[in-house]
Order: sequence, then C-alpha cells, then structure tokens
Amino acid sequence: MPATPAEFLNRIQAAAHRQPDEIGYTNGSEAITRGVLWETATRLAGHFRSLGDDRAPIMLVGHKEPEMVAGFLGAAIAGRAYVPVDDRLPAARLDRIREIVRPAAELTADSIRELAATSAPLVGRADSGMDDPFYILFTSGSTGEPKGVVVTWGCLLSFLSWLLAEQKFGERDEVFLGQTPFTFDVSVMDLYPSLLTGGMHVSVPRHVLTAPRELFTLIERTNPTTWVSTPSFATFCATDPKFAESLMPRLKRFLFCGEPLPEKLAELLLARFPNAEIWNTYGPTEATVAVTSIQVTKELLASHEAMPIGYAMPGVRVYPGDEHRRPLPDGERGELLIVGPSVSPGYLGRADLTAQKFFEIDGMRGYATGDVASVRDGLLSFHGRMDYQVKIGGHRIEIEDVETNVRQLSGVRNAVVLPVRRNGAVEGMAAYVLPSSRNGESDFELAARLRKALGERLPGYMIPKRWIFRETLPTNSSGKVDRKALLAELEA
Repeated sequence: MPATPAEFLNRIQAAAHRQPDEIGYTNGSEAITRGVLWETATRLAGHFRSLGDDRAPIMLVGHKEPEMVAGFLGAAIAGRAYVPVDDRLPAARLDRIREIVRPAAELTADSIRELAATSAPLVGRADSGMDDPFYILFTSGSTGEPKGVVVTWGCLLSFLSWLLAEQKFGERDEVFLGQTPFTFDVSVMDLYPSLLTGGMHVSVPRHVLTAPRELFTLIERTNPTTWVSTPSFATFCATDPKFAESLMPRLKRFLFCGEPLPEKLAELLLARFPNAEIWNTYGPTEATVAVTSIQVTKELLASHEAMPIGYAMPGVRVYPGDEHRRPLPDGERGELLIVGPSVSPGYLGRADLTAQKFFEIDGMRGYATGDVASVRDGLLSFHGRMDYQVKIGGHRIEIEDVETNVRQLSGVRNAVVLPVRRNGAVEGMAAYVLPSSRNGESDFELAARLRKALGERLPGYMIPKRWIFRETLPTNSSGKVDRKALLAELEA
C-alpha cells in the first residue's frame, strides 16, 4: 500500500515501465497507454516546475479526456495541487473559481497535447509531504460562492490504503468502470486504484451516460471487473433487463458512493449478478471520498429495515454527536462527525467557513457533516440532512446556492428554492419566485427565460425543474418565509 507520496508515484511509474504498451485509460473513443501517460505526465511536470517555486495549483478544464489524467499526474510529480473543472461550467462560475484558486497555469486537453510535444521531462520530482495539497475540488456553497475543498496527500493516501486493503484488487487484472466526472470525488475511487494496480480505467463520457445502446456496447467491449458509480446511475442501467451477469461476466464488485443506496436496487443487483459483491460506502468530499463501507448481502437486507452505511475505516472515528460534538449512545440520532487523517484541512481561502465546519479533537482534524446518523454496535445508519443541502443524481447541491443565484436574476424580486421529494428521495428542485416584472410573459415563457439566465450562472444539475410564480410567499411567526408550508404544498 502506498504510504508516502514517493511510494504512490513510484508504484504508478513502475506499472508504466512494466506495461508501457497496455492501455491504462480510455473513455471509449480515446485511449492512452500506460507508457505514454507517464511520459506525458513527466513532460507536463517539467513545464509546471518552470513556472516557479510557489507551488500554486494547476487548473485543468475538460471532461474525461486522457490528457486530464496526465495533467493530474503531472501536477503531482511537480508538487502542485490540481483543480479539475468541467468544460461545460458557466463562464461566470469558472471566473469565480479562477479568482479563488489563482492558478499557476490553466490547461485544456488541447494545450496539454501541445505542451507534451514541446516540454522536456522533469528530472526527478518534487519532495511533497503528507500535508501538501494533492487536489482541490469545488462544491456548491450556501452563499452562492463555490467552495474549494483541499485534499492533501495524507488524506488521499489514508483513503486509498484502506480501499486497496479492503477490496484486494488484483494486480494487472482489474478493469475499473467509472461513471462520475473528475469534478466529483467518487472518481478518485476508480481512477487511482486502477493506476496503482496496473489495471485499465474505463471512464464513461457524458454523451454515453444516457444512451443505453452505446453504454452497453462500451461495457461489453471492456468487460469490467469493478463498477464504481452512484446508485442513480445503476438504477438507470437496471431498467434494461440486459443489465445482468451476461453483460459483465467478469464483474467482481459494485462500489457505490455519493448518495444513499436503495434497498430495491441492491436486491435487484444481487439477483442479476450473483457472483459479484455489492458495497455501500459513505463519505463527504471534505473527508476524501468515503469513510465507511459495508458489503450488502441478502442477510443484511433481511435484518435491517433501512440500508446501513457501514463501519468506519480503520484509524478514523465516525460517530453521531451532540451539540458539543460528544458521542451519543447507541441508537440515538445526532450530527455525523468524522475525525481522522482523511479529513481535509478545510476550504481554500475561506477560513470563516473552515472554522464553522472543521474542528480538532485529540490532535486530529474533524469535520461536522450536517448529516443525521445513528450507530449500533459500530454499524452506522444515515437519516438525512440537517440543513438544505441535497444530492441529486450524485451531485451535492447547497439549495441556498441555487436560491441566491435565482434571486440575482433580472426580473426576480424574491425567490425560495426547495427540494422536490418522491418516495423519500430528492428528485429535483422547485423555485418559488416573486417576479418584479413579466413584460407580458406567460408562466411558461417567464420560466424559460429564467431557466436560461440561470444556466449562464450554474451547471445544469443545479437548475430547478419546477418554477412557480406567486405575488406573495407565506411567512411564519418570525416573519421569515414559511418553508415548511411550501414543502407541504409541493408534497400535497
């Protein structure tokens, strides 16, 4: 297991030298061999080192191009953190992230190809320490501002050491299929284990995600052994009866993360893939992908009313706490707290937000998740959110972030955004809007205009599906908007 940054890079380099002509990464239409991937990374590292010694991050704008992976490794070799940014992000959002990061360089797949052709490889590598940043992922912020979560080498290696030990991936034997984009930290669960074990990484591009014929063709062609995704994606795939063991005869395991795993999905997968293990994991970006896990079996489903999120990884304390962050007795519900080496040092450039959510206990970093949980005999169960943060399609969204941006749109006097739930799961958002001007527009026309304007500020998964226009909004005894009344209206 890689215990230091040097061991991590040495292991990937060794696989590249041992299997230079084998494909290390593909998105279905583009592929890169392990040797070319490492060579490209070292050339990028050479360029990054020429930018100075300040170790400012590298911003990488793209989707799932092989060059993105080379950029990640190049930054690591050069001792710089990388910041993955989706190439479909609205310009205003990208500008704000750029202002926060102040990157040493901002690259795309095209510019990476150009640099790889003209830059000299870095001789040696930076002397990175466990407290140095490895990557910075931006998530939705409650004030309308994106938040950059800093993940250090120590955080990453703590997570990977646990995952590799628990799952016992075969050396040079695994084909990892990953659904999530690089801007979503679940991708770390499939990308780096594939590089460290000499396996092949198959990353499903966005245009294939909702095209079953192309998706199943890619799956048949690559024959995965490890499936990593959100439960929502597997639910979509499972609507087709072809999604069964005959499609993936070598599959050893499903690894789910990013949102709750429905029991009905687990039951279906156990029946269709009798020779594959199903693992449910839990963890926020601030604690590096996942901190709990459990293998889901028929016996587990039969003995629990709700799907548990598992047991804490070794060396990390995960427990429901009271208002003083003290552990609660078995069975009592409280805010889920995480303490240990995988916890992030905080948000980039936001000491105020870091102080609100992060703390220290016994010399270890801790994070207050805002999730409600309980524990019994070490087994944790999730009971929802304490605030207005939701997950839709695996994407974590602060509803206040969406609300703030809706309120800033031209023609909007006030707005409230709420989650829309069906059968206990969040399926989207609804925006209650007090328009200041309509210009003779119908509700349909006004909703279309506002949706388009919001799309220039936020990514598509943060756009409310429903738009409801009112002259007034209900208030409670404190004079605040009565969100409970509006939620009841939505659920009626």
